[in-house]
Amino acid sequence: MDIIKTIAEELSVKPWQVEAAVKLIDEGCTIPFIARYRKEATGTLNDEQLRNLGERLEYLRNLEEKKQTVLSSIEEQGAITDELKEKIIAATTVTAVDDLYRPYRPKRKTRASVAKEKGLEPLAVIIRLQMTKKSLEDEASPYVNEEKGVGSAKEAIEGAMDIIAEEISDDADYRTYIRDITMGQGNIVSEAKDDKAESVYENYYHFTEPVGKIAGHRILAINRGEAEKVLTVSVEAPRDRIIGYLEKKIIVNDNENTKPVLQATIADSYDRLIAPSIEREVRNILTEKAEDGAISVFGKNLRQLLMQPPIAGKVVLGWDPAFRTGCKLAVVDPTGKVMDTKVIYPTAPQFKVNEAKADLKKLIDKYNIELISVGNGTASRESEQVIVELLKEIKKPVQYVIVNEAGASVYSASKLATEEFPQFDVGQRSAASIARRLQDPLSELVKIDPKSIGVGQYQHDMNQKKLGETLTGVVEDCVNSVGVDLNTASVSLLEYISGISKTIAKNIVEYREANGKFTSRAQLLKVPKLGPKAYEQCAGFMRISDGKDPLDSTSVHPESYKAAELLIKKLGFEKGQLVNIRKAGTNDNAMFKLMAGKLDKAKTAKELEIGEITLSDILKELEKPARDPREDMPKPVLRSDILEMKDLKPGMILKGTVRNVIDFGVFVDIGVHQDGLVHISQICDRYIKHPLEAVSVGDVVDVQVISVDTAKKRIALTMKIQKDTSK
Repeated sequence: MDIIKTIAEELSVKPWQVEAAVKLIDEGCTIPFIARYRKEATGTLNDEQLRNLGERLEYLRNLEEKKQTVLSSIEEQGAITDELKEKIIAATTVTAVDDLYRPYRPKRKTRASVAKEKGLEPLAVIIRLQMTKKSLEDEASPYVNEEKGVGSAKEAIEGAMDIIAEEISDDADYRTYIRDITMGQGNIVSEAKDDKAESVYENYYHFTEPVGKIAGHRILAINRGEAEKVLTVSVEAPRDRIIGYLEKKIIVNDNENTKPVLQATIADSYDRLIAPSIEREVRNILTEKAEDGAISVFGKNLRQLLMQPPIAGKVVLGWDPAFRTGCKLAVVDPTGKVMDTKVIYPTAPQFKVNEAKADLKKLIDKYNIELISVGNGTASRESEQVIVELLKEIKKPVQYVIVNEAGASVYSASKLATEEFPQFDVGQRSAASIARRLQDPLSELVKIDPKSIGVGQYQHDMNQKKLGETLTGVVEDCVNSVGVDLNTASVSLLEYISGISKTIAKNIVEYREANGKFTSRAQLLKVPKLGPKAYEQCAGFMRISDGKDPLDSTSVHPESYKAAELLIKKLGFEKGQLVNIRKAGTNDNAMFKLMAGKLDKAKTAKELEIGEITLSDILKELEKPARDPREDMPKPVLRSDILEMKDLKPGMILKGTVRNVIDFGVFVDIGVHQDGLVHISQICDRYIKHPLEAVSVGDVVDVQVISVDTAKKRIALTMKIQKDTSK
């Protein structure tokens, strides 16, 4: 197989692009580095394309390795033929190779192997040939042998049938047909073990849907129902068509002596050997496809959550709500440093509301708090009521935000949190994390296992290795697209940077603590275990805001500094003016854009001995140095008043934040502590296959209330807003 050509066709890109990317991957380059700094080489393949390319490269290389192993095994058995060898070499999937290898794979003891040990293989050949003019009892009588365990002609025929049944089951062409027709015309069927019992799986108590049409989220729900022993699940295949196909292929002579036996053998082979095996394969295919879809959605949701814009320059009060143990507070300065902590008891059972308000007023005055970040967990509703009452009593313009605290408890009890806040208890750490999530979501959320962040569905039922790899890739792409401040970044953040391992990340922080701030990117080469290759991979993603070289504060890679310096000079500027260029509205910024717009890019790139793509990237960066891509994302909804579920009325139009996107819709936080569901059919007027085509986690959207069920705590929303024109 030509792996390069195959991947190029699958990804709809040129073979030279794939070849260049494969070469870079094999050289140890990371996906973020290739996507950002090797655009010329790959023809601007982006990180998503490169990750897909990497996955397919690994799969196809493993496939080629498996082919060689299978060929060697069959050759050792002396069973290889030119036709079989060609089929194995031409196979495009692991399943196809497994089908071809099936007859030659060493087997445990089966009914067929027992029959062969009894010497019944020649009788099986006679039956398969369908040429005999004798009755099968006459053909079988010579094989009766008490010593070998064949007591009668009937037993001999049954043994021969077992051999034929296994041969039919092992035929690769038959299995391919049966698998395809089951996928195309079969049904998934689920039944309740007890249809009177109440459960979340009631929709699947008597459920049937074509295999080819069933949605991924239904597969995952059915699988979970089966695992919890609520449902029994089966694949209903078109058995009559399959049996008819096998009979047509196998019964080639209308021999009255062999036809009835072969018909019975075919039915037995399908029902006993093929059907259960194909059912497992079909369900595995469906599950894998559903998992891949869910993992992809999880990854896209996670990307949107991590890329939410930071709220910079504000002192934030983090509020971890609770009942019995009190609400934990942490005051965090604009740099993320915890300045104060406190525990208040405004909720049940203490209800010390007035004392709590007094403490809050003192904290707000003392630290000039502008924003309160409240976790959405237990007692969040009660805490919000206290906050809203407080905001009406004070004159300062303080606002609050309800923050998704998923994973905060995991972080606060972790070894990392203990190292970061050894003097604080779990609640205080959680409050600090809730505050920092608002100040810089990316820096804080990287400290938590992505699977615990709560923007997926059925994540605990999936292939954890594949889920982990995908989510780690998403975090890497986000961290590297934003870049990190080399002098403030935590170990948790640094270890996601291209080329940086956990060990090197720790070494960077230790070097920084021992030697003071980094003043140049080149100092990274002094960090233990950070060699030239790691430096090449990581340098462009590290930022030094007040270092010796202004270019160190940009995403321009050190390998391009010479070209960047010549470019700045060519445009009539000095490197020191980068600070003014960064500020939109300054004369330097306006002049730089004007001069850059007049450049002949092809000629300039040639003069600077770089590619046009690299030149464009450098210009884009110099026009707005250290630009944060998160600036373009929707800002969080800041609140100063409360809304309760009982306040909602059909037709009401509200602004909300998308919290989660799943296959059948999106959940939107409208500030009532119960996210409303916008079904996929209510997202937009055009047809969409998946909600992600129209909306993402973190989006701020306008929604209209369709219905409210307070008993079941369900809110139905629509994004197809109907204005009341009757007034």
